Amino acid sequence: MSTLYVIGTPIGNLGDITFRAVEILKTVDVVACEDTRQTLKLLNHLGISVRLLSCRSQNEGIAADKVIKLLDEGLTVAYASDAGTPGVSDPGAVLVRAVVQAGHEAIPIPGPSAFASLVSIAGGLDKTVIFEGFLSPKPGRRRARLQELLNTEDAFVVYESPFRILKLLQDLADLDKDRYLCIGREMTKFHEEYLRGSAGELLELLQSRDSQKGEFSVYVSGKKKDKLLE
Repeated sequence: MSTLYVIGTPIGNLGDITFRAVEILKTVDVVACEDTRQTLKLLNHLGISVRLLSCRSQNEGIAADKVIKLLDEGLTVAYASDAGTPGVSDPGAVLVRAVVQAGHEAIPIPGPSAFASLVSIAGGLDKTVIFEGFLSPKPGRRRARLQELLNTEDAFVVYESPFRILKLLQDLADLDKDRYLCIGREMTKFHEEYLRGSAGELLELLQSRDSQKGEFSVYVSGKKKDKLLE
């Protein structure tokens, strides 16, 4: 039985790679990855030369068969998505399921996650946090799902692009303008920024800017009234 190592990689700052992840990447025979170009940048930074295999969402099933063949031959394989932890709003779940069903082991190598990073500095006191990831780009579906999440009265985290962040905040402001939010933009990167306030306040703040840049992670408190907003 051979092993597939599922590796969390930096979401921005390359210094966030763990010692264990580096050691695994040095010793495996093949690295399957969401985008070979992105993973190659990381490997070059680490001074590691290893065979790469494309395994993105569009070809994950086919790539899984190739990975299983390598594992059957007794080789060890690592899997890395472009940034963060595979399977958390990234490809990886299909690969892991196929590998385990084929009788091989899948071992996590913990690392960075935008979700966990945002929760750690959000200052939320919620017992339960729902990870939603990217919402539907369709306005009706997005708003309906937001209403469902707000109705749970649990905190939740969504990801959004710079092209739709204002639409997301407008929906949240319309549905519950006083709900506490913590927004992370360009997390761990040079221009990282964290914004805290109500949905209405943060919508007004971002609307005052000429443009929106970077990727956004949004923590929405489950508490209708939050002392951080007092």
